[in-house]
This record gives sequence, structure tokens and C-alpha cells, in this order.
Amino acid sequence: MSTAAASPSFPLAGVARVKRPSTLTVWRWELRKLISQKRTYLGLGLAVILPVIFVVAQNFRGRHMHDHGNVFFSEITQSGLATPVLMLLLLSVFMLPLIAALVAGDIMAAEDGNGTLKTILTRSVDRGQVFAAKTLAAVTYATIAVFLSAVVATIAGVLSWGFNHVVTYSGSVVSAPEGLLLVFAANACYLIPLLAVVAIGVLLSATTRNSAAAVVGTIGFTIMLLIVAQIPGLESIKPYLLTEQYENWHGLLRTPTDWAPIGHSAWVCALYAVAALFAGYLVFLRRAVARG
Repeated sequence: MSTAAASPSFPLAGVARVKRPSTLTVWRWELRKLISQKRTYLGLGLAVILPVIFVVAQNFRGRHMHDHGNVFFSEITQSGLATPVLMLLLLSVFMLPLIAALVAGDIMAAEDGNGTLKTILTRSVDRGQVFAAKTLAAVTYATIAVFLSAVVATIAGVLSWGFNHVVTYSGSVVSAPEGLLLVFAANACYLIPLLAVVAIGVLLSATTRNSAAAVVGTIGFTIMLLIVAQIPGLESIKPYLLTEQYENWHGLLRTPTDWAPIGHSAWVCALYAVAALFAGYLVFLRRAVARG
């Protein structure tokens, strides 16, 4: 009788309890995936090579340079710290969003192409963890790309023209250490709109299930906003367009610091990002995984 009573619980003693991995663990899995993909290095390669090409070209031009209506162009041979500012100015509208979209647009859709989503969900992780980890991986990649470009541009500029004081948009002269701090603070501010672009890429990646379509769609959306900003009669909506937030960092390079564009950019970009991620999560949550 006692044996019969104990038998139902006996098999449970041999069953190992499966511990659910944390979202941070799943995030690390996603980062390892990125490290193994060629697409990852394509974007980072662009972030490195473009500042180098720019500095080499400016060295060949010598001192015969035009200011192009920007104080930092006139300062380029006076201080190497002007270089990362100019590179952020040149890359912020198209190239850095493209680099971010290369991974954000692929991060979800790649699982459909490889038929691996079902396998991921058998690792005792739920869909919310997978979505969060993939989004964090895309955010990490975009952040690395921005600061990698800034570091390379700073090193190349300083080696060419020295670590000297620099003149800001307001005409104020700041010391080299302060200028260096402002350069990287400006890149940090630029991440505000860029991460909203990442969120849109994640949404399209989850929705289209096609990497190429998601990448092209993300860049196409930003180009559309740039065009809308030029249409007469739509001036009232211009301050709320995502692409208009690409220059929010200019406020840091004024004396005193102009925080208004940064604060405005923060809440406008938050609206884009939250809406995109919420919609992307709903799509991902309801998708069928029979095919991967």
C-alpha cells in the first residue's frame, strides 16, 4: 500500500528542474550571433573606413578648404577635434541610419529565413525575452557603430591636425579636453533619434519577415520623412518628424548649452520608438512558428 502511494511521486525525483535563462543571457546569445555574421562587419567597416577616407581626402586638399557655412569646416586644419563633429554631421542623415538598419532590419527576419525561431523558443525562453534580447542586440550594434566612427574620426583628426582647442557654433573657444568631451556627448545625443530608427527596423523585420524588405523599408521611411520636410505647406509638422531630430546634438556645441532641441528630440523620438516596438512586439507575439 505504501509502495503504491509513493509511486506517483517517484518519477518526479528524477526530473531536473529546467531553469529559465534570463533576458540578459538571451541578449548575449544574440550578440554572439551578430559576431558570426558578415553583415555585422559590413556596417562596422563603413563606420571605420569613411572617417579615414575623409581625413585622407582633406590632407590631400591641404589648406584650400571652404567653410561650407559650417564653422567646423573652417576649423578642420586647426584642430583634429573638428573631424569627428564633421563626420557626425555628414553621416547622421543617411549612412549611420543605414548601418543601424542593416542589423535592425535583419534581427527578426533572419530567423524566418533560417527557420530557427521554433528552435529558439524550445530553449525555455518566451517570446517576450526573445523580442527584448533581439532589440537590445540591435541597439547595442547601433551604439557601437556610432562611437566606433567617432573614435576613428577623432584619432585620425588628431593625428593629422593635433589635439588643440576648437571653436563651437557660438564662436566660443573650448579647450581640447572639453572639446573631446563635447564630441562624445554629441554622439550620445545623436543616439536618441538613431535608436528610434532601430525600433522602426525591428518593427519591419518582425512584420515583413524579410531582411532586405525590412532594411530597405527602414531607410525608405527615413527618406520619405526627409522629402516631407521639404514640402511647402507642411512646416507645422516639421518639428515632429524623426529626421528633424538628427541635429539635436548641435545644442551641445553652443555656449551656453542649448538643451531645448535635445529635450524636444527625446520625447518626439520616444513616441516613434515606443509605438514601433509595441507594434513589433504584438506582431511577434502572435506569429505562427510552425515554419520557423
